[in-house]
Amino acid sequence: MAVYAIGDIQGCYEEFVRLLDRIEFEPSQDRLWLTGDLVNRGPNSLGVLRRIYGLGGAATTVLGNHDLHLLAEAHAPGGRARDKRDTFHEVLEAPDREELLDWLRRRPLLHHDPALDTVLIHAGLPPQWDFSLAVRCAREVETVLRDEDFAEFLAEMYDDKPDIWTDDLSGHERIRFIVNCFTRLRFCRLDGRLDLSAKGAPGSQKDGLLPWFRVPDRRSADLRIVFGHWSTLGRVKDRGVVSLDTGCVWGGRLTAVRLDGHVSEHWVECGGIR
Repeated sequence: MAVYAIGDIQGCYEEFVRLLDRIEFEPSQDRLWLTGDLVNRGPNSLGVLRRIYGLGGAATTVLGNHDLHLLAEAHAPGGRARDKRDTFHEVLEAPDREELLDWLRRRPLLHHDPALDTVLIHAGLPPQWDFSLAVRCAREVETVLRDEDFAEFLAEMYDDKPDIWTDDLSGHERIRFIVNCFTRLRFCRLDGRLDLSAKGAPGSQKDGLLPWFRVPDRRSADLRIVFGHWSTLGRVKDRGVVSLDTGCVWGGRLTAVRLDGHVSEHWVECGGIR
């Protein structure tokens, strides 16, 4: 059995299918880990969702910010002005819309495989969290998203505050902070505060900011973490983390890395700038 992790697909269905062919993925015996952001900006979000949903237990995906945005558009449309760049509207009009969206909102924010000693997330972890706290925080949000009143949080999801973790955070602020870490984080300040405005590659940020995985004394430094989200970072292996968003939707590549001891890397070029 092979276990492959693939970076952000973002509706790039043709590239995703080509990459599965390239790695000779066999759902009956292999396993697929996906870093989230299955949808949006690319041309065929519906095809991507249907394909991954059809893989059943052969595929594990965590939620990304674009996946949550799709859920918010579907279930809490008054929570934010519509983004003209969104390209997932065919999902909202599909006959199997409810089946796909219900499946999507039940995906985790964090997946851990003890046998591989590897954690899968979409974006990042704040420096104050160790593995145990990260798991607990992920499960808190997953419980909210699976509750019948989940749309209430989706309408409150869009904000950059609070920007630092404290154990006494509660209510929507606590859940929002957790979501922002797992789905939006790139840079932190030295005092552990999130900076969600900086989006460029390391070296382009303002003074006083560091990539979340380079913050000194990060409590998750003992973990092997696979993540996506950061297309300007690209494919990086550094300090126990492996980043896999290589910007397919922006004209780059869609990348797969084998995780199960037979380390190898595969990619397909994007068909063209979106």
